[in-house]
Amino acid sequence: MNITSADFFCSYSSLNGLPSDGRPEMVFVGRSNVGKSSLLNSLCVRRGLAKTSSTPGKTRLINYFLINDNLYFVDLPGYGYAKVGQGERESWGKLLTGYIQKRTEIALVVLLVDSRHPGMASDLEMMEFLDYCGRPFGIVLTKWDKLKQAEKSKARRTIESCASKAKFIVNYSSLSGSGRDGLLASIDTFSQ
Repeated sequence: MNITSADFFCSYSSLNGLPSDGRPEMVFVGRSNVGKSSLLNSLCVRRGLAKTSSTPGKTRLINYFLINDNLYFVDLPGYGYAKVGQGERESWGKLLTGYIQKRTEIALVVLLVDSRHPGMASDLEMMEFLDYCGRPFGIVLTKWDKLKQAEKSKARRTIESCASKAKFIVNYSSLSGSGRDGLLASIDTFSQ
């Protein structure tokens, strides 16, 4: 897959009014501060396409990006961030859950997992939920460049042992772009 155009399309605070043009949706989900926005910017080679922040929990809406005029990358709110109020956390959870359960345009869910913390309970729960909903999903191990070689081997073994239903596992560095071609090739398989 070659990305020739990537533009912010729209943000949604509810499931009402989401695009209904039939374009496939590649959904990016993960814990707060896992690096979703950085990965989207790196993947699309567009600095500032998705807003990044050092403060976890900044993505609070469903953000749509139009890619090559024929599919959407969808950035969902992160999960697992404890420093927001219980009501807000429940609201995000309902939005994320409702979207994944009901959205027929979803072609693939890309689950981002921090390579420094593979196998976290919340990520395992998300894998189970995606499988329960019948959603094909792949795993991206983010922040891969932050690991030493021995840690990389251990992280990879850990995620492979608990992600048997994943269609692919890609090691990714938003800093260097390492893993970009592999992830785009995997996404391309589901975009047809």
